[in-house]
Amino acid sequence: INAEYMGTDKTEDKMVTPVQRREIVKKKTNKFHRFQSDRYDKLTSNWRKPKGIDNRVRRRFKGAALMPKIGYGSNQKTRHLLPNGFKKFLINNVQDIDLLLMHNRTYSAEIAHNVSARKRAIIVQRAAQLNVKVTNAHAKLRKEESK
Repeated sequence: INAEYMGTDKTEDKMVTPVQRREIVKKKTNKFHRFQSDRYDKLTSNWRKPKGIDNRVRRRFKGAALMPKIGYGSNQKTRHLLPNGFKKFLINNVQDIDLLLMHNRTYSAEIAHNVSARKRAIIVQRAAQLNVKVTNAHAKLRKEESK
């Protein structure tokens, strides 16, 4: 790692950090696919529990596809955590950012996709005042052109 990138940015020092950084462990990263959904176009790959009397997946035969179980669930303390250590909170208007005033070390703001560029700029500015991290702060924002 180059030394010039280590802590030289002034905004990097004041950025809000999560309360606790835990290692996020996923027990199973690939998805559960519906049995024989690769064989028939009419079957989507979304998981559906097999109900047939002779179905080998339902009967849990060796070599057959695995079914979802409660044991594949994530750790409750790391569930819904983003890789940066925050949980996501969806922002639809300027007032929503004020809800994160006391929770800025737990939740990060994510501006909804249907918010206009003008309102986005106001939300990002208010988030900087409240020291709230915005995950998509640069979306739909243009650089101000100097005249």
